[in-house]
Amino acid sequence: MGFLSRIVAPVEFSERCVGAARYAKLVAAHFQAELVLLHVLSPPPREMEAELQRQRVARMEQQLKTFLADELCGASIRRVLLEGDPARKIVAYAHEEQAGLILMPTHGFGPFRRFILGSNTAKVLHDVDCPVWTGAHMEGTPAGPAFPIKNILCAVDLGPQSGKALAWAMELQKQFAARLTLLHATLSIPSIAKGAEANWNIVVRNAAQKELELLQNQTGAVADCVVEAGEPAQVIAGVASRLPADVVVIGRGSAASEFGRLRTNAYAVIRQSPCPVVSV
Repeated sequence: MGFLSRIVAPVEFSERCVGAARYAKLVAAHFQAELVLLHVLSPPPREMEAELQRQRVARMEQQLKTFLADELCGASIRRVLLEGDPARKIVAYAHEEQAGLILMPTHGFGPFRRFILGSNTAKVLHDVDCPVWTGAHMEGTPAGPAFPIKNILCAVDLGPQSGKALAWAMELQKQFAARLTLLHATLSIPSIAKGAEANWNIVVRNAAQKELELLQNQTGAVADCVVEAGEPAQVIAGVASRLPADVVVIGRGSAASEFGRLRTNAYAVIRQSPCPVVSV
């Protein structure tokens, strides 16, 4: 299929990577995509003898070969072992292989999740050009034949990347016959002259609503439109919880471009979202 033909899932053999790999298998199976399980081995100490290094590589190759071997049998899967800086190797491999998606979990659990994003995940999000599907909720994915996506939330900042993010969300909507909600978070205005705050918020809301409708008309999107005032990550998390959304799609932008408002908040969106996030 044209939409997704290759998915890269970095693994480091932790429990959260087991869940993410299961999740990646379901995504790959739905899109009939090749799944690449990629492990990046850190460079050895300089003083390590060549024979010990060969043994180290051989152990990792065997561990990667047997990782979820029974569960992932029969799927279109490649297992790739590289050596070097994990984030740089993941990004370079995704670019070289023209991956359509990187799927990887985040660090952080419980009350700490909203403050922590794994360093490798953060670097990949910053540097890679292809979409990244991530979240702290994939580790609980059951080993089943399929997974449903019924509600998709696409959060846009109405900047240049908004159309690309919406196009990705629309493709998911088509693939899963899902309901799509288009969301924009406006800035909250602090208390000013009596009555002026409410009037200003109405003006901003109406302007944003018109921009969302224009975006809908330009893309042909069939979606419910929501405009709410507040900090973007909190607004997105709140709306995602109310729907409830199965996945959130946001525009991340190119690493070479200036960071937009939503790009600046992308890490916070991922940390606080109650469901996985695809940053495009």
